[in-house]
Amino acid sequence: MPIETAVSVAARVPEDAALLAVPYDSELRPALDLDLHVPVAGLLAHYEAGGEAGEVVEVPVARGEGVGRVLLYGVGDGSPRALRKAAATLTRRVRGKESLAVVAPEGDVRAFAEAALLAAYSFKIGSPGKRPVRALTFVGADEEQVRLGESVAQAVALARDLSNTPSSVKSPSWLAERAAEQGVPVRVWDEEQLQAEGFGGLLAVGRGSVRPPRLIQLSYTPDRPAGRHVVLVGKGITFDSGGLSLKPTENMKTQKTDMAGGAVVIAVLAALAKLGLPVRVTGLVAAAENMPSGTAQRPSDVIKPYGGRTVEVLNTDAEGRLVLADALAYADARLDPDVVVDVATLTGAVTVALGRHVGGLYASDDELAKRLTQAGEASGDRLWRLPLIDDYAGALESPVADLANVEIGSRFGAGSITAALFLREFAGDRPWAHLDIAGVGRSTVDEGILTKGATGFGVRVLLEWLSGL
Repeated sequence: MPIETAVSVAARVPEDAALLAVPYDSELRPALDLDLHVPVAGLLAHYEAGGEAGEVVEVPVARGEGVGRVLLYGVGDGSPRALRKAAATLTRRVRGKESLAVVAPEGDVRAFAEAALLAAYSFKIGSPGKRPVRALTFVGADEEQVRLGESVAQAVALARDLSNTPSSVKSPSWLAERAAEQGVPVRVWDEEQLQAEGFGGLLAVGRGSVRPPRLIQLSYTPDRPAGRHVVLVGKGITFDSGGLSLKPTENMKTQKTDMAGGAVVIAVLAALAKLGLPVRVTGLVAAAENMPSGTAQRPSDVIKPYGGRTVEVLNTDAEGRLVLADALAYADARLDPDVVVDVATLTGAVTVALGRHVGGLYASDDELAKRLTQAGEASGDRLWRLPLIDDYAGALESPVADLANVEIGSRFGAGSITAALFLREFAGDRPWAHLDIAGVGRSTVDEGILTKGATGFGVRVLLEWLSGL
């Protein structure tokens, strides 16, 4: 379900605006002359306002025979981060209302509009509770920037919707059907085609489920000649029980979102078709359901991902790297990209390292890492580069195969790093980056632009990065 809040842009404040939001700065000066029957600066001083982002002072005003409200809102230092916080606070403040007219602040209107809409996101099966505001009017804003923010917010919402959908509905084939609805060419490998072409990672992970795996390829080619070809690879585990290496019950409750990386790839490709960015992008989503059964892969099995290298599976709950190995090796061998970026809810270890507000970034190329980090800062999907420590590669040595899928014993204990080193083995020699979004892919709170559940983290940073290529 897309964000349902309607968006419009107006040159002046609508005369019938029952709810009006007006920014003010640290000097307590509003951006609009207001007749509130009391001095505005004095009113703000009375409430001990300081102009911080997220600060709102509500004032009742006469509207004919009725009463309207003016929401005076602080914008902090006017940075994109501050404007996002201010916009999200406003949208949350007016939940359940019909409309809000917002006098746009100076600065990054795109970030402001994007955050206002993301804070209006809702996913609930059954009674929706208090609905988001139905209409937002941005007064005095650049319409192109508002529409750009709306497009990005809708892409994030798509990724959230796909991830939040219960796994009783969501299967690898269901995910492929949703990908086919996004307005770009799609190719899907079914289980017979995967077998014929040697996608051993997907087949091994999907063996335990009655719902077979799929490899989904989405293609975007711009109207104008594209200088570079980017491949995005997403982990699409539609439910992760851990397989025979069964997860504890509490850990399993959130695993419908273990395909968040795949959802990000689908959402980015859908947005590219609407935004018309001049870069060629291929998306690969490696989709499977990881379940325990009499046909499931066992710890100690040796499998052969695409390309022929052998992997000893020591832990069936380290399945994401197995399906990504197929997609990365296929991209390297068959798609001839200039750069590859994968995105996955891969390891709990990255959450220990970085928490729930910053994603992990690994890269084989310094310039690629720099550009992705900058795109993260600009978009609000912040990334922190972690090291690919070659000395830790010994953790993946296997006595019976080319690689093990997890460390044998606890010699190094760097779970996120060794997972990235495993993926690097399949990415080829071209520039490659891995985004580990296990910590940031899900939110446990309703706060700011986040709603409990899937966050869509990765959509904004990848679109920002791609727009600069």
